Amino acid sequence: MRPTLINLLAGAAVALSAIAVAPAFADAKVTLTYLADPNWVKDAEKTLAKKFEEKTGIAIDFQLVPSDQFFNVLKTKLNSGEAPDLYGGQSGVTDLKLNYNVAKNAVDLSGEPWAKLEDPLVSAQSTVDGKLYGLTYWDTIGYVWVVNYNKSIFAKYGLTPPKTYADFKALSQKLLDNGIQPLYEPVSDGWHQTLWFPEIGPRYEQESPGLADQLNTNKAKFADNKTMLTDLTQLKEMYDLGFFGKNALSDAFADRTKAVADGKVAMTLMQSAFPNDLKHDYPDTDPANWGVFVIPLADNQLLNINPAGPTHFIYSGSQHIAEAKQYLDFLTQPENLQYYLDNEPQFLTLPFPGVKSKYSPELQAFMDAHKDARGVVYQTEVNYVNPQWMDIGKDITAMFTGEETPADVLANVDKRRADLAEAAKDPAWN
Repeated sequence: MRPTLINLLAGAAVALSAIAVAPAFADAKVTLTYLADPNWVKDAEKTLAKKFEEKTGIAIDFQLVPSDQFFNVLKTKLNSGEAPDLYGGQSGVTDLKLNYNVAKNAVDLSGEPWAKLEDPLVSAQSTVDGKLYGLTYWDTIGYVWVVNYNKSIFAKYGLTPPKTYADFKALSQKLLDNGIQPLYEPVSDGWHQTLWFPEIGPRYEQESPGLADQLNTNKAKFADNKTMLTDLTQLKEMYDLGFFGKNALSDAFADRTKAVADGKVAMTLMQSAFPNDLKHDYPDTDPANWGVFVIPLADNQLLNINPAGPTHFIYSGSQHIAEAKQYLDFLTQPENLQYYLDNEPQFLTLPFPGVKSKYSPELQAFMDAHKDARGVVYQTEVNYVNPQWMDIGKDITAMFTGEETPADVLANVDKRRADLAEAAKDPAWN
């Protein structure tokens, strides 16, 4: 059948329409903005983001804000309705409600293919009212904060890992007397010094069984707890005795490997994979020369476990929710999980099945030895603690400089908890 004039004209119109539309479609490129603390975005993820762009054409624009400014910047953007497509944040049910109001500001990810694969202890910290709001792309299982120590230095001066604070104080003083800085403590970032306090939550719980529940129901206060006061008093004493060196207030987390690489500092409170981190930055160092022990303040001998950690959220007001979900799905593909783990020296495992962990035999033995001697850290176990992490850091700095006492720090924690509880309309505080 010969085409009619009408058919020819219609065909030409379709062709012209395709020509007009095609270039606009081809030029359309989605760029996802991702706001985060720079400590949460590892180089391995940046590489994966480039691979994601090569595969999908969707670019990731990492907008990194310094730790001491990040939460204020994020809250401002969330409150103004101008948040990025993706944002980072610490998981933990209280934080999800108070810091991010995820029911309003995040996308429900419960139906994503990776959601049921994530370790349930970890995903529970990103879940509110039965809905999963975040992907915790972090080592929350093997990534524990412990005191890393130089075995060669310990052997030279006949030192062994401490079992009490008195032991810790004595060995630190011996190191100092021999010209070795006992500990590297980077105070300037504003957050690291806080670790010494809530991380030994298991010890507080051991000394006062049920304390976390009492704190969460407003039946106990931090200021009334003798073990917490002991912890902060001993931390202050460590600073006063010079165990952190002369420049602790200006020392930075970014310099953590540099500080210990030359053997002038014997210990540092860092993640369990710190020896790998050190090897990455200084290839001549031997990870086997480093051992670990638990934070010994208040005579603690329990291992501090935190199933919460830096988490990816998708902003509910994003114009590119589908593309953001694609990115999270890409990150959780088995080969990408393994790439991320293999190329991040700070991590030893990830909360997904199938990844090959990087535990050394010694660290595996350490973890096994504490299998029945551990507990959950208080910034996760107790409500309204993690949202004030940076404020606690400021208080501890003020304690170091003599502007506050250990008792003042605890009283301030209680005051902020009450303010946060009131803002959350927590019935236990009404």
